[in-house]
Amino acid sequence: MPNAAFLTYDPERKLLHLSGQWVFTNYLVIQQALQRLPPTAVVEHLDCEQLQRIDLNTAALLTQQLKLTQLQPLINQATGLQRVHHAVFEQLFKALALCESAQPPAPKPWYQFVSDIGQWVIVQLQQLLLLFNFIGLTLSTAVKVILNPRRWRLTSCVAHMQQTGIAAVPIITLMAFLVGAVLAFLGATVLIEFGATLYTVDLVAFGFMRELGVLLTAILLAGRTASSFTAQIGSMKVNEELDAMQVEQFDAIEMLVLPRLFALLIMMPLLTFIATAAGLSGGAAVAVLSLDISLSHYLSILNEVPIRHFWVGLSKAPFFALIIGIIGCLEGFKVSSNARSIGVHTTQSVVQALFAVILFDAIAAIFFMEMGW
Repeated sequence: MPNAAFLTYDPERKLLHLSGQWVFTNYLVIQQALQRLPPTAVVEHLDCEQLQRIDLNTAALLTQQLKLTQLQPLINQATGLQRVHHAVFEQLFKALALCESAQPPAPKPWYQFVSDIGQWVIVQLQQLLLLFNFIGLTLSTAVKVILNPRRWRLTSCVAHMQQTGIAAVPIITLMAFLVGAVLAFLGATVLIEFGATLYTVDLVAFGFMRELGVLLTAILLAGRTASSFTAQIGSMKVNEELDAMQVEQFDAIEMLVLPRLFALLIMMPLLTFIATAAGLSGGAAVAVLSLDISLSHYLSILNEVPIRHFWVGLSKAPFFALIIGIIGCLEGFKVSSNARSIGVHTTQSVVQALFAVILFDAIAAIFFMEMGW
């Protein structure tokens, strides 16, 4: 059998004889032959005179019977072992030595969390510093562009106004209308016990004029527009379009960031107005259909609400637009040259934009309350 592999053991001479083709096709045959060896078999000599071929897979089977410290001297003193076969065993010994030297990682001490918290804080501070640098670069570029009307990219700005503003009107209107209706239901549920159902109108008016109108718009744009900006700029980076712009000496901030920011600055107050009007309409629908408040009475109560509350809410819209636009564009520039990075940074842009919007809204609410506005 020219392609067979054989293994014989001479207990008197303590000799292990290898012969034939010790290759992967004979793996099971060699494994069974080794398993048939007596458990108490002692091997002191190795005969490889008739060994024709051997590979790493079958050579590793010998370690089931012999330890590495026992096998290595046997190979060095083996009878008739060819040089090419000896090289196979050398590779095996190196691999086994690496496996034995590899130590499992030491368990982390209980106070390791302190170091982890410190590293997390350092990373967040670095990201905050990067954000401030990007804001400064964007503002300085914006000043240069505004002072030079020939550098205005009106076509790009109008296209982004349509994408970020007009296309978002239906979902913002529907969402604000439903939230206004829910707010009116909740207010009426509590106030009806005190016979003050009419104050539901004031609740809806104050809520949407000061907070909910601009906040709902900002939250929706943080998820819809910030992610869009990150994905668009990230895809350009993956496709090496940003590198091409740099080679052509085009300013990426001027061409990619400023049109998006200007579009958001223009559309955010308009969307806030639409959301506020839709929220008040939702409250009116509930008042007329469920609370026995006529539309004229609803409008008369609404007319008594000071208009300054609307301006307080609207004044936050440009700041929310800047927050959403800058974070979305910055995360796009952070994308590395692979598709997975686009998804990671798109998620981060949404999370960071939402967090920044809510944080700024809380700070603004405290400020306006302290100022008495």
